[in-house]
Amino acid sequence: MTVHDLVLSGGRVIDPESGLDAVRDVGITGGTVREIGQDLEGSATVDVSGLVVSPGFVDLHSHSQDVPGGRLQALDGVTTALELEAGAFPVEHAYRRAAAAGRPVNYGFSTSWAGARMRVLAGAPPVADLDELLVHVADPRWQAAASPADVERVLGLLEADLAAGALGIGVLVGYAPGTDPSEYLAVAALAARHGVPTYTHARDLVEMTPDVPVDGAEEIVRAAGETGAHMHYCHLNSTSGQHVDRVLALVERVRAEGATVTTEAYPYGAGMTGIGAAFLAPENLHRRGLTPASIGHLALGRRIADADELRRVRSEDPGALAFVHQTDEADPRAFGAVHRALAFPDAAVASDAIAPQWPAGDHDPLRWPLPPQVATHPRTAGTFGRTLRLLVRELGLLSLPEAVRRCTLVPARVVQDAAPAMRRKGRLQPGGDADVTVFDPATVSDRSTYADTTRPSTGIRHVLVGGTFVVRDGELDPGALPGRAVRGG
Repeated sequence: MTVHDLVLSGGRVIDPESGLDAVRDVGITGGTVREIGQDLEGSATVDVSGLVVSPGFVDLHSHSQDVPGGRLQALDGVTTALELEAGAFPVEHAYRRAAAAGRPVNYGFSTSWAGARMRVLAGAPPVADLDELLVHVADPRWQAAASPADVERVLGLLEADLAAGALGIGVLVGYAPGTDPSEYLAVAALAARHGVPTYTHARDLVEMTPDVPVDGAEEIVRAAGETGAHMHYCHLNSTSGQHVDRVLALVERVRAEGATVTTEAYPYGAGMTGIGAAFLAPENLHRRGLTPASIGHLALGRRIADADELRRVRSEDPGALAFVHQTDEADPRAFGAVHRALAFPDAAVASDAIAPQWPAGDHDPLRWPLPPQVATHPRTAGTFGRTLRLLVRELGLLSLPEAVRRCTLVPARVVQDAAPAMRRKGRLQPGGDADVTVFDPATVSDRSTYADTTRPSTGIRHVLVGGTFVVRDGELDPGALPGRAVRGG
């Protein structure tokens, strides 16, 4: 009989690809799942009776690309956290930096259209993470239409990053409202030629901004149809608001016509972004039904008082992070739009996680537990626990196996054509990577709130990345940094 390095014994094993949902043992050796069966032998055995053993959760949309954020996400069951919406530019710099510092979970990056555009149109330095990108987010030069020559320069930079292993192209077109729609189509065509997805933060919908150059949802699906590109619609709940049903119907129609459009959503009513974003200008708030009081300044720890204060803080520090409270989570009718985005067929769960923010001069990336003054969006720590609590236990919108599929196989399939390594993730079967999450289905839940943003989820019992325990018996191992790069192939 084979003796494995580790056996997870007697748990409810869910593999969303094969449909396995049964009590089994999982044998792990050398960072790989070697066997799933009964009465397996291991040099070490962990009894997981009464718990669910699933593939590690795959987060397509994590801006939390540092050690503290990775730890919070691991405690939420995440084993692979990818920065695909904003991306990084140049992508090789982001990969080198992550490898040098180490990561608790696997990581990977798209190339950043916004970063390349800021470089070409505004002379900005390269940006390897969201904090660096947000420093330039309010610069009107990169938000405007580009000349044909400048578009070609941007496309050239993106193409070089794709050759360097980027996982596709992240497109923050919603932050650059002056962009000509033809440029977006050119970016999609570039992605199609390379066989990689684009990951889009959509423009405004016509219901929000009647004079928008093109409806944000129509732009995404048109690009899929005209170029053949795989268009991934980022945080559809956030950019669609109460118009979710119209957007979902549009996506459903073009899918039926053969277009490849995938979606994602997160289970919160508030977003977070740099306060200098164009759509948060006081004169634009009404388009989303917002007021200055809808915006919570993270560093100030309170809501914005009025339009004058909003103008001042946007001018002083346009990259400062702010909550955007756009959907009342206590209103079942309003929050139902978020539920429908999450329950939409084949929608991935994705967090839009934000790296924990430290007070000036007090940043210690290896300190654990995090000190109370460190803050982020609660979705960084709680997205997957909240999804399992809300959509499975409380609302019954998804079965447990289907919710696991939305957290694992669905996101892995979005990326796997660009990165063959993703074919070994999001599944729990022999030959796959030993990225495994073990949780208690009766108690798994988020604990982070808008007032206490970094409280880890509960019910996540064990998390293994490449066969290494990052979380064991509900406790994080601060010394565990087994995360590996996921690159385009």
